[in-house]
Order: sequence, then C-alpha cells, then structure tokens
Amino acid sequence: MNKVVVCGLGILLVDVLLCSALWTALVRLRCSSCAGLEGVWAFSAVRWATLHLFSSRLTDGKPRTVLLKFVALLCLLSPTLESGRTLIGAPSRPGSGPVPGLSVLLQNQATSVLACVIWELGFSTDGKMKKTNSKVNSSQLLLRLLKYFRPDTLYIIAAFTFLIMAVICETCIPLYQGKVIDMLKGQVDRSSFCFTIGQLALVSFGSALFSGLRGGTFMCTLIRLNRRLRHLLFHSLLRQEVHFFQTTNTGKLSARLHSDVDLMGRMVALNANAMVRSVAKTCLMLILMLKLSWELTVMTLIEMPLTAIIQSKHITLSNEMRKQIQDCRAQNEGIALQSIKSIRTVRSFKAESEEMQRYNKALEELRVIETRKQIYSITFGIIFKVLKLIIRVLTLLEARSLISSGRLTIGTLVSFFLYQKPMSRGLTEILHSYGNTASMVQVIATVFGYLDRKPECKTAGEFAPEALEGRVVFQDVTFTYPSADKPALKSVSFEVQAGKLTALVGPSGSGKTSCISLMKRLYEAQEGQILLDGRPLHHYRIKYLQQKVALVSQSPELFYGSLRYNIEYGLKHCTLDKVKAAAKAANADAFISELENGYDTDLGDCGDKLSNGQQHSIGIVRALVRDPQVVVLDETTGKVDTEVWHAVLQEVLSQGGTVLVVAHRLKTVEMAARIIFLENGEVMEEGTHTELLAKRGRYYDFSQSHE
Repeated sequence: MNKVVVCGLGILLVDVLLCSALWTALVRLRCSSCAGLEGVWAFSAVRWATLHLFSSRLTDGKPRTVLLKFVALLCLLSPTLESGRTLIGAPSRPGSGPVPGLSVLLQNQATSVLACVIWELGFSTDGKMKKTNSKVNSSQLLLRLLKYFRPDTLYIIAAFTFLIMAVICETCIPLYQGKVIDMLKGQVDRSSFCFTIGQLALVSFGSALFSGLRGGTFMCTLIRLNRRLRHLLFHSLLRQEVHFFQTTNTGKLSARLHSDVDLMGRMVALNANAMVRSVAKTCLMLILMLKLSWELTVMTLIEMPLTAIIQSKHITLSNEMRKQIQDCRAQNEGIALQSIKSIRTVRSFKAESEEMQRYNKALEELRVIETRKQIYSITFGIIFKVLKLIIRVLTLLEARSLISSGRLTIGTLVSFFLYQKPMSRGLTEILHSYGNTASMVQVIATVFGYLDRKPECKTAGEFAPEALEGRVVFQDVTFTYPSADKPALKSVSFEVQAGKLTALVGPSGSGKTSCISLMKRLYEAQEGQILLDGRPLHHYRIKYLQQKVALVSQSPELFYGSLRYNIEYGLKHCTLDKVKAAAKAANADAFISELENGYDTDLGDCGDKLSNGQQHSIGIVRALVRDPQVVVLDETTGKVDTEVWHAVLQEVLSQGGTVLVVAHRLKTVEMAARIIFLENGEVMEEGTHTELLAKRGRYYDFSQSHE
C-alpha cells in the first residue's frame, strides 16, 4: 500500500512537469490549430502514454491495476468533460485548453485521486468491502424469499402501481411550486395562475392518496407473508427429533419463530418498498434537476460517492451490532422463559436473587451493545450532516453565480432546492435499504436453515392395520443418546407378550426409560430394531402408532386449556361420552365431577391447579381414551392410588391389551406375567417374580435392597 501511494505521488509530479513542458512548447510553436477538441484528446493521449511508461518503470514493468486506473482517469477526465460540454453547447472553462492551466490541472488531479480512493475502498473487487468467501449467497436467499410472495401477486402489483403513481405525483409538486413562485413576481392572467394552482393541488392530493393506498396494501401483504412463514416454520420445528429440542435453546427457537420471522418479512418487504420508491423518485428528480440546472445537479451528485463510502462503513458496523443484539435478546428470552417455567424449583431453593442477577447481567450486556450501536449511529449521522452542509454551501455559491449571469431564476432555484433535499434523502434511503436487506441475510439464512432441516429419524410408513395384537419385541437394540459417550442400551433383546402384563425393573440409569423412548419413536436405535406384531415400528403410520401405543409418563405434560382439551389432546372427533367413560375406567370421574366446571375446568399453566396425583390420573385418562392396544406405565405406580392402578390394569387387560410397567417398587410388579431386569443397559435376568427370587441373582439382591 505504501509503495502504491509513493508511485501515485510520483505520477502526479510527473504529470505537472509534463503539462508545463507541453505548455512551453505550444507557446514557442504558436500552434493555434491545437486549441480545438482534437488537440485536447491528442495531448491527453501523449500524457497517458508518458505516465503509463513512467508507472511501468516504477513497478519493474508490472504496474499495479490501481495505478493503471489512476493514470487513465487522470488523462481522460479533462477531454471527457470538454466533450460533454461541447455536446450540450456549454462554454469552455477558463484554462481548459489542450494543456490545462495549473488550477484546472490541480482540480483534475484532486478529483482523480478522490475517485480512485472511493472506488478502491468502496466498490472494487479488491477492496475491503468485497467478501469473496461469503458463506451465504445473499441473492439466492432473497430470491427464495420472494417466492413466498407468490400467493400475494395481485396485492404486490397493486402496491407497486400505487407506489409509482405516488412517486410521479410527489415528484411534480416542487415543479409546480416553482412555477407558482415565478408567477407571483410577474403579470399573468388569473386563469393561468388558477390552472397552475389546480395542478399543484391535484398532484398533492394524488401523492397523499396513492401513498396511503400503497402503505396499506404493503402492510396487508406483510401480514399474510408473516402468517405463512410462521406456519411453515412451526410445522418444520414440530417435525424435528426430540434431541434437537434438547440441544437447542427454547428461547432462541421462540425468537426465531416470532421476532425473526416478523423482522425478516418486515425488513425485506419495507426495504423493497423503499428501494423501488427511492429509485423511481430519484431518477425522475434527476431528470427534472438536469433540466432546471445541470451545473447545480453536478454539484449535488458529488455527494453520492462520498455518501456511499460512509454508508458502507456504517452498514458493516450496523450488521455486526444487529447480530449481537439479536443473540442477546434471544438469550434474555431464554433465561426469562426458563426461570418462569421452573418457578417452583426457583422458589423451593430460594434462588430468586440469583435468577435476578443472571437476568440483569444479560440485560446489561444488551444495554452495552445497544449503547455502542447508538454511538456509532450518532457519529455517522454527524458525518452525514457535515457532508451535506459542505455540499449545500458550494451549491449556494454556484447558484449565486448562475443568477448573476441570468442563467437561473429564483423560482427555478426554489424548485431545484425542493428537489435537492428529497434526492439526497432518496440516495440515503437506497443505501440504507440495501444495507438493511444485506444485514438481514444472516437472519433469513437462520430461518431457512430451520425450514430446510430434515429430522434425524427414519421416515414413518403407512401401515395401519385394523386389528393389532400388541406383541413388542426388542432385537439386539443398541442405543446411545446423541449427546452421550456411553451407550444407554447394549444389544438388548426381550419380548413383551401380547395381552399380558410385563414389567421392566432395574436401578436408576439401567436403561428402562430409554426402552420406552425408543418404543414411542422419540429416538432411533443405532443398531437392532423394535418390532410390533412382527413389523418394525417405522413401518407404521406415525399417528396410528401414537394412538395404539399409549404412554403415561413419570411427569405427564398438561397444556394451558380445559381438562377435556388435555384429555382429547391430539384426537379428532372425540365425544364427551367417550372421555367420561375413560375417566370412569381410571377412577378419575369422581374428582373431575367435583371441580367447579367439571370437564371444562381450566387447568391453568401446565396443570398447576391440580395436585400431582390428579395430574397423573389425567395422564392415564388421556391414554385410555385412545383405545390403545399397548399401554406403557412409566414410574406411575407410586403416583396414583392402588385402586386406580388395578382399575387401569383390569380395563386394559380385559380388552386383550398389552401392559408394560416400569417401576422401582417391586410390590407393584409381583403380579406381572414376566419381569425383565435391566442393569447398565443390559438385560440381566428374565422370569416371573417367584422364579427370579429363586435364582438369588441380581433381581434378588435388588429386591432385598428395596424392601
């Protein structure tokens, strides 16, 4: 970089010396034929060849690309400008002959240096802003997002039609205002004045009307898009395997589902709106400004590359800050959700102060990042305003010269100024919209990542027989939890006989719950298979399997809503009579009838209005109402009354169903037709209660320690 700067300074010095030498030669030769446009291009070609040769010598015959660009710009700027002035019939500038004067030469050099710096830093493929190794293809993501707007095609066409009409009306307002001002100082007939006022009123009303219609239509489209994306994302999340939710923060998932989807749709839709409006408006205003005064327009356009450079730096910092803020907010939401959901544990351990400190620490991290972002925004805002002030002062000085020469009127100047600020604002909006859209790429990629994620489990089949025997067989099943190192089950093989009571017994961590999780297809075994009536579980239709194999877990999950809603959860067209019959079979109808609203009683959040035993009774009723062929009771025998437990067994077994009981209390499994004793993920012993005690093996030792 230092070598490039030194070479650039050398090129500038050589250019000054070369122009001085050429000027001296022209004076001595008195070549009047060289004063035309052809002479300007000829001397520029001489300058370009000389400076190109000089730059090659400085860099050992291999001049860098940036130096070649600089030399070409330095030599071609003056002839290009003079050619443009000749085409539009403007008078030549003083000192702009074939060999420019010193002041013009220095201006050209300064402009060339500024243009090269702006291009290399902000737009060149070699610049810092270019990310060649980007992990996310922004254009593909945005194009994919646009596909979700297809159902709203008519809304979008209407919205952009209203947008274009509003832009046209809004752009015409300053033009008619300038005409009215010019009419005020002269003698014009009343009809012409009233006609111009009418035109001004018409375009003003049209601007307000079409702007309102455009905004309303865009908001309707945005609401429909958000609803569609939330539905798709929620559906995708519900399809994921259980391990996904165990390893992913629920607060982050909630933030992605609500905040990110809303932010993604809002930012893309509104930025597209602002981008199209600003581009159309800026182009129209630029055409009108060139007609009013091309000199002042050139002064205004100097602001564009400078604004682009500053805005690009602002975008980079804003993107980093926005990502950090999104992560902090998701973390805060997760902490709050976890504390509220586990309020009983927090209260029992008197850990309110610790939770407050943890939450306040997360809030402080968010405050620091947001404060830093605001400081950056204020700093860039000041830079923008100073830049605009300098351009405005230079424009006023040029306007004074034009008015003095009679090439500009007061009304035209007022119209130009009325266009100047909106045009600058439009350029800023274009850059800002582009920056905001670019900053949302990571958010869009995250949401699409969840949408595209495939569950790490076997695809369910369509097998759903009318009759089911209920025989379950484990064949050499080996299973390791995704987040664990040691296997939870090691080549486990056993059979749950149809129509009988089978018990899984063993110490904590022996693999009992893992067997149940595999039966419910919450996880997939790495080796072996589980058969239901001789067919692998994944051959069955998932809805059919969940209904025929019912689980009553250790802690049944109850949802916010009525008691009947929790019992019918996941079922369609379930009658109240069927719900009451299942409740009577589980001896739960008595306490339900005593509730204030019976089966319509609101259970509160997670069933907090019921006792622990009542919650398990509701879990049993929920299982029985499905008419299951296989019922799994996971550690529930100690949570309900003995009468309830025997009533459930009698109800299921009397109808030919299969019961699998997982329990620590051996007295509850003494009546089982078969007991399977697990330890360290392996089947150690099998048999009836009497047979296993007679062996005096691991089951006997376990029973003696749990008497």
